[in-house]
Amino acid sequence: MFPRPIEQAPTSTRWLYRVAVPVALFLWLLPLLGVAVTSVRPASDLAQGNYFGMPSSIAFSNYREVFANSPIASYMLNSFKVTIPTVIGALALSCMTGFALAIYNFRSNLLVFFMFVAGNFVPFQILMVPVRDLTLSLEMYNTWYGLALFHIAFQTGFCTLFMRNFIKALPFELIEAARVEGVSEVRIFWHVVLPLMRPAIAALSVLIFTFIWNDFFWATVLSNSPESQPITAGLSSLNGQWIAQWHLVSAGSILAALPPVAMFFLMQRHFIAGLTLGAVK
Repeated sequence: MFPRPIEQAPTSTRWLYRVAVPVALFLWLLPLLGVAVTSVRPASDLAQGNYFGMPSSIAFSNYREVFANSPIASYMLNSFKVTIPTVIGALALSCMTGFALAIYNFRSNLLVFFMFVAGNFVPFQILMVPVRDLTLSLEMYNTWYGLALFHIAFQTGFCTLFMRNFIKALPFELIEAARVEGVSEVRIFWHVVLPLMRPAIAALSVLIFTFIWNDFFWATVLSNSPESQPITAGLSSLNGQWIAQWHLVSAGSILAALPPVAMFFLMQRHFIAGLTLGAVK
């Protein structure tokens, strides 16, 4: 059922593994390496057709020029305004709904759970027009909080599925013991269950942060001005603004990729623990 550990494989397979992994890693990182090199390539290299060779000099001034000649700082601030409330809101709602669906066996438990899960199977493209019309009618179109509320609504379904299954795996004896002691349900959630959910919360926070920060589709559908556009939509507009100045666009792309990478490395230990908890006994 499970793949055999590589240490138990034949010698030829182990050597193939050692060669294939670095090659696959290089191919996977090649586009990112190309963007990173282009971000420090002088404009003169691109004008002379030096797109793939080594840059004639290292132009870190490209990053300074991006901030000086474009509203990229405003775009990044908008991304934080959208992403951080989305992570907090989706996690807060999913922790409570996951707790209710995992602990209480009310009559419509499965129906409510199915409603949360079913939303994950609806293609986002189908909802583009009604969601846009709804934000227009609520006067939330072209606002960061409208985009954040939309993401909270859509991410809560997946987060609830994740949290409900995580809480289901916790020892129910802890909750029964707390009830015997007369602890209220609110205090059971806050002082017993929530501390045990920290690995799951950390894992979900990294996933949701990365997904919302990198979202491009809804960022372009629900916003169209620099005052509200996140960094992904902003980079698209910068591409049209600078036309062929790919060194500046590449520098902006690298800057846009830094927050999710930093988030992952800061939460790496908790992220891995949340994903692997319960994998072994």
